[in-house]
Amino acid sequence: MRIVCVDDEKLILDLTVSMCRALPQKPEVTGFQNAANALEWIGQHGADIALLDINMPGMDGITLAAKMKETNASIAIIFLTGYSEYAVDAYSMHASGYLMKPINEERLAAEINFAMRTVQANKDRAKSNRVFMTTFGNFDVMVDGRIIRFARSKAKELLAYLVDRRGRFVTRAFAFSVLWENRQYDRSMQKQFDVVLRSLRSTLEQYGIGDILEISRGNIRVVPEKFDCDMYRFFDGDIETVNSYRGEYMSEYSWASITEANMVARE
Repeated sequence: MRIVCVDDEKLILDLTVSMCRALPQKPEVTGFQNAANALEWIGQHGADIALLDINMPGMDGITLAAKMKETNASIAIIFLTGYSEYAVDAYSMHASGYLMKPINEERLAAEINFAMRTVQANKDRAKSNRVFMTTFGNFDVMVDGRIIRFARSKAKELLAYLVDRRGRFVTRAFAFSVLWENRQYDRSMQKQFDVVLRSLRSTLEQYGIGDILEISRGNIRVVPEKFDCDMYRFFDGDIETVNSYRGEYMSEYSWASITEANMVARE
């Protein structure tokens, strides 16, 4: 297990690193006072868990977490802060944990244990399922354990919405209304939607998973049998997945709030 700790206050950083090294798992722990240096190190070496101070000069912890997730979608984030008002922002990043300073050893151990279970579950699924959709927190797609990069953000959002629909067909016009609220589906925007759809198909084919998308007579859907998804497991009653849900679902998309509400009601 590899842990990265980032805090601009040296005394607190040294204490956090020391506490992590004393954990029963005997993790490899590296500490940084500078967020940019930590991000560069993560890109070269990778990590399972990152403990990040939220309130840092330059690049704050929430921004750093987002950049780390871009590099490694499976990394578990635990935020450390002395300011409780940051809690909402922290969980919008789908933090695996949230600790108030001064850090309590027992609470730290509990959060690390939870984070490791989540990381291991994601690794196991990546091995047994070639395509895995993560929806808890932000939306990402992993193929053979590696995150997909989309050429267009709207193409990624379109796929996210189709995943949210759980295999049900959606008309092009309705999908458009979700991606572009309050815009008219005129000829110009129909062409724009065509560009997005082509981009999505191109990206999926590039990664060898074009068969997860089905288009028939102007209707679009994903084929659930072709991939694994944490949200699907949640509604199927998978205990481990239900326990790993921390209240955030496709946080970057406002239309996802309906499904999120249904998930909260099921907990």
